[in-house]
Amino acid sequence: MQTIMIDGNSLDLWQVEAIAVDRVPIALSDECVGKVKKCRAYVDKVIQRGDIVYGLTTGFGKFSTVTIPPEHIAELQVNLIRSHATSIGPAYTREQTRAIMLLRVNVLAKGHSGIRLETLQTLVDMLNAGVHPVIPMRGSVGASGDLSPLSHLALPLLGEGEAEYQDQVLSGAEAMRRAGIKPVQLQAKEGLALNNGTQVMAALGVLSLLEAERLCQQADINAACSIDALKGTPRAFDELIHNLRPHPGQRSSAANLRNLLQGSKLRESHLNCGNVQDAYSLRCTPQVHGAVRDALSYARGVLEIEINSATDNPLIFPDEEKVISGGNFHGEPLAIALDAMAIAIAELANISERRMEQLLNPALNRGLSAFLAKRPGVDSGFMIAQLTAASLVSENKVLTHPASVDSIPTSANQEDHVSMGSVSANKLLQVLDNVRGVLAIELMAAMQGLDERAVPSSPCLEAAKAKFRESVPSLGEDRVMYPLVRNAIAVLSSHSLLQAVKSAGVDLY
Repeated sequence: MQTIMIDGNSLDLWQVEAIAVDRVPIALSDECVGKVKKCRAYVDKVIQRGDIVYGLTTGFGKFSTVTIPPEHIAELQVNLIRSHATSIGPAYTREQTRAIMLLRVNVLAKGHSGIRLETLQTLVDMLNAGVHPVIPMRGSVGASGDLSPLSHLALPLLGEGEAEYQDQVLSGAEAMRRAGIKPVQLQAKEGLALNNGTQVMAALGVLSLLEAERLCQQADINAACSIDALKGTPRAFDELIHNLRPHPGQRSSAANLRNLLQGSKLRESHLNCGNVQDAYSLRCTPQVHGAVRDALSYARGVLEIEINSATDNPLIFPDEEKVISGGNFHGEPLAIALDAMAIAIAELANISERRMEQLLNPALNRGLSAFLAKRPGVDSGFMIAQLTAASLVSENKVLTHPASVDSIPTSANQEDHVSMGSVSANKLLQVLDNVRGVLAIELMAAMQGLDERAVPSSPCLEAAKAKFRESVPSLGEDRVMYPLVRNAIAVLSSHSLLQAVKSAGVDLY
């Protein structure tokens, strides 16, 4: 795998996923090395002069008025990491942790944090070697950034805390020893450089966004399958309509539906059936899916800026010979974007569950068997699978309450307005899982509906169905359902249907 060079300014979202998921190695660019060294030299100069500078020669938060004697400056940085590592709950996944580590590296690589090159290089070595700090999910209020979880990230760097290495959770010291990496001894400013910033919520946001964008494409496949199984009409997706309301996401979704349904023999079999329009959950799919896409586009713009931004405090400007204490650590831009993402993608599940109702209800499903059961009454078919989808949709209504509208003061009212951005990020992860579950259940029902029709759908949807049937067989008589649902979720997680559609000649927007 080709090494990705890190310079603090040019990281993109797909590179984040490649490094986090595919474990593509990274290295610091020569430009980055020069900037980091220059910034550190200025920090050393400030320390030697005895200047009173927040985070370098003072305490933190409410203790910013306490001047620290030179002999305790290094101890102050270690104590910062130890005392701030207070998060609880389950740990982030390996991929999520790698994304967090990467974004922390990228911020430090900008050359405005004052960290020593050897400390930054150690973090790079940990990422490349697969030493993954154990970072509990709960404990950040999103300002000053993600202080607590980032402190858990920093502990193994010091030979403390816990880390996962080669599928084992070990002490930080043991993980570093097995990887052959020497822990560091922090010096002035380095503790604050490691734990001050928005990298937890940003990393989770990036991985969630990319998955949400793929789920939008999957939702269009779902809708096309459901529409064709229900003998729906694609007239509502005509380009003429959508050009008169040209929201980008709406136009993309409508184009996907046109292309996915193109060439359906099932559609041709009922051209003269008299159906002129379908229920909203079918007819308005582009408008709903499109609005989701547009909200994700807004979040993408926020994340593309954030992952290459300096978000710690204070920030150091060696060329101007300034150390400035500000508020770039505040997570509000991310918190609002992450809340918007959760609200948006929840709508994919809402309309999906309603399409499911059309498929299962014998009063609505245009000749399909009740609940798609082989022997209605003896068999329940998808009756309770829809119940599960309804439960997930209802849970999302609670989870999509925005965290960003909340704030609780901390640090004796020094930190008197916080973003709760990490709460937004954690909720978003669960909403994503729920949406994927609902889409998986709808797809099971839609494929069952297509199986009941005697005429094939479009070539690309038939290709998607063939791929789906490799993992999820047609239902037949009642059987234990949860393994089928689990397999359907796995198919969606693998994104294999997106590839099957592409291989059949349809590129999704």
